[in-house]
Amino acid sequence: MTIQKIDISSAIASVKKILKSDKSLSAEARAMFELMLVIVELLINKLGINSSNSSKPPSQDRNREKKSKKGTGRKPGGQLGREGKNLVPSKSPDVVKKIEVDRDSLPIGSYTEVGFAARQVFDINISCVVTEYRAQILQDQNGKKFTAPFPEGVTRPAQYGTKIKGQAVYMSQYQMLPYDRLREYFSDQCGVPLSAGSLSNFIDTAYDLLEGFEKIAKSNLAKSQVAHADETGINVNGKLLWLHSLSSPTWSLFFPHAKRGRVAMEAMGVLKQFNGILVHDHWKPYFSYECIHALCNAHHLRELERAWEQDGQKWAVKMKKLLLKIKDSVEKSGGSLSKNLQSKFIKSYRSILAMGKRECPAGQKKDGVRGRVRNSKSRNLLDRLQEFENETLRFMVHKSVPFTNNSGENDIRMTKVQQKISGCFRSIDGAYRFCRIRSYILTCQKNGIEPSDAIDRLFSGNLPGFITDTA
Repeated sequence: MTIQKIDISSAIASVKKILKSDKSLSAEARAMFELMLVIVELLINKLGINSSNSSKPPSQDRNREKKSKKGTGRKPGGQLGREGKNLVPSKSPDVVKKIEVDRDSLPIGSYTEVGFAARQVFDINISCVVTEYRAQILQDQNGKKFTAPFPEGVTRPAQYGTKIKGQAVYMSQYQMLPYDRLREYFSDQCGVPLSAGSLSNFIDTAYDLLEGFEKIAKSNLAKSQVAHADETGINVNGKLLWLHSLSSPTWSLFFPHAKRGRVAMEAMGVLKQFNGILVHDHWKPYFSYECIHALCNAHHLRELERAWEQDGQKWAVKMKKLLLKIKDSVEKSGGSLSKNLQSKFIKSYRSILAMGKRECPAGQKKDGVRGRVRNSKSRNLLDRLQEFENETLRFMVHKSVPFTNNSGENDIRMTKVQQKISGCFRSIDGAYRFCRIRSYILTCQKNGIEPSDAIDRLFSGNLPGFITDTA
């Protein structure tokens, strides 16, 4: 590793060599210097960790430099052949305002109206609509009264309608506006007073209405050919909990839990019945399930980058180039490779690992030291790539298996946005509500239904057909 043109790795290696050859040092002094070198190495390695060689997000990179975009050679503005997004005049405008010619400003003569020129202005009008139901009351000759029934759901003298409930849930759970800002919006823009308690009740109602959806989502994910799994930490009232995610091209499911491992996965209730291919980032509890596994190569690429930058491992550079070459070949061939090409790449893969074993030998057990032999991070990565060769290269064999687990990671990305806006969930119940509603919205999006429409359908009791058809 090089910092300010100083080769830190070489300097540390030189100091270690001097310590080893200097016989005048006492055992105590030697131990102290060795400890100091270990601390220096740990600090230097931590300093060199960034988003390109670890799982750190780019936002946490020190002194992050924005990369300049490469020029495309195209002129600014819309390109030839693109589909425009301009407004198209409506055939049935809501309001028509006629503008007459000021005849006094015209030359003297006779004029006849022959048509008009039209221009349209698209605008919005946010307002509260109050609908009053007046149930007729009839009284017979004996004084007995009969009242017409109110529509289903109309149970109070004054209550909120489904549109307000849907809009509140949409803006809270999808747009992630905090309660106070939501109250301001409804009060200022719509003239509707909403309390925090009412907003919470709307979200509770949506959560309860989606109980059936969650069961259907679990059933469909368990039957998926390929599923993506991931987990991320969430803050629940100051405590670290975990949000677990399972997804497919058409379904998404989130689940909060106090644990990160198998206990939480069992509580989620999907993986035990899953028999397809599970794509993940090598979190060990996933391997306790007897399904086919595929590993995220985006993680491998970052770890290989770290092995080169911090440990100077040449085999890591070759392996990174090989994985990207296989990825490129898979894309060009339509998703999977021929048996001959697979064999060729597997041979290169194993050859690089053999080179890595010579360059990065395993740790040696020291006399009198008990316990497991400690290997370097680079050696651990090498051993993992060898042991999980099939899982690493699964993407070149099965057309449905991607090179990375980005699909699963993208699903939980908005959870981080929610945490940045709100800071935390106030309770585990709030996390449950967010996860179930978010699962429904994201699933609808994957099936071509806009979030606002999905919430409207939920409160009107008209769930999308792809959900009810699979129930």
